[in-house]
Amino acid sequence: MRYTILICLAIVSTIASAADTARARLDAFAKGINTISGDFTQQVSDPNGGTGKASTGTLTLAAPRQFRWDVRTPYRQLIVADGEKVWVYDPDLEQVTVRAQGTEEAHSPLTVLTDLSQLDRDFSTSEQGAHDGLTWLRLKSKDKEPQFAYCDLGFDATGLARMEFEDTLGNRTTIAFSHWLRNPKLAAGTFHFVPPQGVDVIGDATSAAEAYPIR
Repeated sequence: MRYTILICLAIVSTIASAADTARARLDAFAKGINTISGDFTQQVSDPNGGTGKASTGTLTLAAPRQFRWDVRTPYRQLIVADGEKVWVYDPDLEQVTVRAQGTEEAHSPLTVLTDLSQLDRDFSTSEQGAHDGLTWLRLKSKDKEPQFAYCDLGFDATGLARMEFEDTLGNRTTIAFSHWLRNPKLAAGTFHFVPPQGVDVIGDATSAAEAYPIR
């Protein structure tokens, strides 16, 4: 009887462990999401360990290919992908750059939050265990020319808390997330942008989409 109980406890322990993997946490967090928004703090370090100023701001994503990355500190910058083009606005430089939205954005690890089917299609994954109070999942792009060497997603009990990735030059970026809102109602102009009057525009700004400047 004691042996049977021990086997049952081992089975229950294994099931509980499997249910608490990073992949399971990602699936639970992203399930049913069409739009998502939150706050971020980003820190970049070079291969020698040098770090720049941390930046903070907000991000918003919507299925299938739209996102808004709004840096508030230490310098303002707005990046908007409307599904066709990517706009980058630097108010201090009074400059906008625009280009066609391509594979770089399509293979961003963040896009799996609004399209879980992309995870197994575009990435290989491996469990990285628990450390720093989070449970980690490593993503490696299947693209022939990946934009990053790897990306680690760290989950706490409420969802995605941190993302760490290293680019092909050895630069390391750490992004901490907070105040996630699942399927929030978004303003009509969230993913549309028009260059403010008087700024320099680099690239092809032709777009049929209605656009709104940074506020």
